[in-house]
Amino acid sequence: MREFDIAYGDEVARARRDGTPIVALETTIVSHGLPRPDNLAVARQIEQAVRDNGAVPATIGMLGGRIVVGIDDEQLTRLATADNVAKLSVRDLAVAAATGVDGATTVAGTSAIAAAAGIGVFATGGLGGVHRGAAYDESADLVTLSRCPIAVVCAGVKSILDVGATLERLETLGVNVAGYRTTRFPGFFITDSGFALDWSLDSPERIAAALRAQREQGLHRGALIVANPLPVDQQLDPVLHDRVLEEGLAKLDSEGITGKAVTPFLLSHFHSATQGRSLAVNVRLILRNAALAAQIAVAAANK
Repeated sequence: MREFDIAYGDEVARARRDGTPIVALETTIVSHGLPRPDNLAVARQIEQAVRDNGAVPATIGMLGGRIVVGIDDEQLTRLATADNVAKLSVRDLAVAAATGVDGATTVAGTSAIAAAAGIGVFATGGLGGVHRGAAYDESADLVTLSRCPIAVVCAGVKSILDVGATLERLETLGVNVAGYRTTRFPGFFITDSGFALDWSLDSPERIAAALRAQREQGLHRGALIVANPLPVDQQLDPVLHDRVLEEGLAKLDSEGITGKAVTPFLLSHFHSATQGRSLAVNVRLILRNAALAAQIAVAAANK
């Protein structure tokens, strides 16, 4: 992607000029991931969490076919309230631009755009991954992250996916995963997915040092996933989580739901079956990830 294909919001343009730390944020969570009207309020909170920790938020989306890095509040409101916002992975960007649509970028789409814009840190909730019972069915997030030299702060992958297969796939693709102050891989709603990690980094400064070493070595072009678990007392109750997940998977089979419809169906099921508790957990984890991502960006800028 050529840089002149990207429009920059005023705040991000100033940050790029002045060397201020920047954190990329996605818009799929705004347009497709959170219910209205919570989605707009939470999007603003995420941006504020980045600012509160010393960095500039660069929320990425498409408006009228133009990629914008650092959408303003009016544009954010448009993506949060419109009914026809496209969901844009990397493969969709060119066709979406040609047809002049409004679009919300996924983890894959946001990562690719952020890397093209020279933004080295991206905060999200959870990654896509390999779907349960269908090893051939995996999110485009994984391959895209193998090509983007950025740090992605997340709470693991959504627990509705095949976590073990996803970690194996990331290893095959050469994408490193490090726990933030943990050697256990988080499971999005829950603190521990049950899988161990080879690496742990204990501070934003250490994460920034790893990113710097990657650039200096010049041997690896993939992302560094920083897995940031929720504290145990902030997670969804694991017993409740496992019961709701089992019920949701059974409903998938009985209703014949497959493909792209699986993830939104299961997330909606979690929201209703937990009486909104899963949504509260989702908000907590993305705010924590945004804060940590800003701290990493500040540490990287100070090196």
